[in-house]
Amino acid sequence: MTQLHAELVKRTGFYVRLACFVRKWRQAQQEAAKTAGKAAFVPLVFAAGEAFQFDWSEDWAFISGEHVKLQVAQFKLCHSRAFVLRAYLLQTHEMLFDAHGHAFRVFGGVPHRGIYDNMKTAVNRALGQGA
Repeated sequence: MTQLHAELVKRTGFYVRLACFVRKWRQAQQEAAKTAGKAAFVPLVFAAGEAFQFDWSEDWAFISGEHVKLQVAQFKLCHSRAFVLRAYLLQTHEMLFDAHGHAFRVFGGVPHRGIYDNMKTAVNRALGQGA
């Protein structure tokens, strides 16, 4: 900030205007920092059976002495935080459906809704993009 100030004063000669601007800018930044996030808290509370979260991750394992990359389907119940992991060699539609069936059997039912992040596996084609 000091170097920027010195350069601007050298080029424009307007020390008073620049100092006034910086003072107001700093005050606005301090006020924003005091209130940031305080009025926007929304607790995440879920009823039993209301929702689950799904995502894929990658991990590695030694299978028959070979280092193999695995695609891990992750399910987590939002209410209890209970989770199920199931590993596959690929992320395909078949693996996606199998993982859901397995998780719902383990959970003893199907929650009312699922929360998905970036579901490339479930989408064959996106609007505006090629097949």
